[in-house]
Amino acid sequence: MRKMLFAGMAFVTGMAFAQAPGSMGQPSRTMPGNNTANQPGMSNDTTQTKVKVDDKKFLQDAAMGGISQVAMGKLAAEKGSSDAVKQYGQKMVDDHSKANDELKQVAGAQSITIPDTLDSKHQSRIDKLSKLSGAAFDKAYTKAQVKDHEEDVRAFQDEAQNGNNAAVKDFANKTLPTLQEHLTMAKDLSKGKMASNTADRSQ
Repeated sequence: MRKMLFAGMAFVTGMAFAQAPGSMGQPSRTMPGNNTANQPGMSNDTTQTKVKVDDKKFLQDAAMGGISQVAMGKLAAEKGSSDAVKQYGQKMVDDHSKANDELKQVAGAQSITIPDTLDSKHQSRIDKLSKLSGAAFDKAYTKAQVKDHEEDVRAFQDEAQNGNNAAVKDFANKTLPTLQEHLTMAKDLSKGKMASNTADRSQ
């Protein structure tokens, strides 16, 4: 009886020890709140890391956009029904032609091939715009200018902040103020502010 009693006590003690938290032979469990990834102020590095911009794609997209702006600007300078639209169109031709030349130099120095003609998508936009005239043309053109320059400003800001290549980032940073000016002018043009200002100056 005494041997059986001792054996029983040893068994119970062994079981209790085996079930104790953090005991040998049992995998330790992480208590809620002990995982640093879930603690306030701690973050997962992958979610905080900024995604770098593809410099090559940026230059190629910027080149296509620049060519498109020059083509649309020529249409506006010719077909615009107001002096404001004509003047804005000519400014797009001048500014984007200059930016395109600078872009070519940057791309050439980096051995990056960029487009020098419009693709089918952008050519289609030009074709549709060329079929309009009068107020309809002005409205469609100014609407496109606001949309395009909003996208351009975002793209150039992204490249300037997150680009990999120093020369490409510098080009984006240098060109950005001009695009921001274009966007402000396009918004004013779409609201008729530039038209009224032009009229006031002519009086």
